[in-house]
Amino acid sequence: MAEVAHRSLVADVSLESVEAVHDLLASWWEEAGDVDPRTRFAFEIAVIEIAGNIVEHSVAAHGAEGRHFTLDLRATPEALTATFQDDAQPAELDLSAVTMADADSEDGRGLALALASVDSVDYRYENGRNVWSLECRRE
Repeated sequence: MAEVAHRSLVADVSLESVEAVHDLLASWWEEAGDVDPRTRFAFEIAVIEIAGNIVEHSVAAHGAEGRHFTLDLRATPEALTATFQDDAQPAELDLSAVTMADADSEDGRGLALALASVDSVDYRYENGRNVWSLECRRE
């Protein structure tokens, strides 16, 4: 594997963009080198869940037309990382309070799955953008 395998995406916030994230991951895995299947599966779950949350829950910032996000994927010999940035209003959440939804609930599992799947998930709002950072250490 190269020292760093990097891919990025800029997309409108839409259901179609989740498919674009899938496609980006598929092409990125080819460059990321040998990744344990469990690590790959866990990382992919987290990335898709965060993308889905951005599509489903983000609200356009005041005065903004449409919503957009970027995704940067990086693979080093030590870790896989994903960084999402979007231009929506700040998300009001406390990641330390996220729990898995009840079995009967129809939603509410995305963040809990992402948190359980990777080594770290971080959210912050800076420079007018929501920033989500995910990291999964390579086995």
